[in-house]
Amino acid sequence: MTKNHPGQVCTHCGGKHQSCVFREKAPDAENVLPLSRASGYGRVKVCRISGDRRLCAHMADLGILPGREMELLCAGGGHNCMVRINGGTISLDSLTTANILVSPV
Repeated sequence: MTKNHPGQVCTHCGGKHQSCVFREKAPDAENVLPLSRASGYGRVKVCRISGDRRLCAHMADLGILPGREMELLCAGGGHNCMVRINGGTISLDSLTTANILVSPV
């Protein structure tokens, strides 16, 4: 299990080495915020997706997964938000963006 993701095993060392250099570093808690509150335009990294199983599955289908980077094209400010990920542009509603936790890249 990795220290940053309890329940997950490091894909590089299989969880054998606590100091594996390939483990993902946890972002600073103060820099993590919901996508709905990310201000300005720019690149962000998905840290976590909260919400029910259905929402998480839908985000996975869209390619929005923890560790992925995406470009914030139009900050929602409580409304729909547009992001570019995997070469495509997606519009997300305010409820969805409130459940996607990101950090600036």
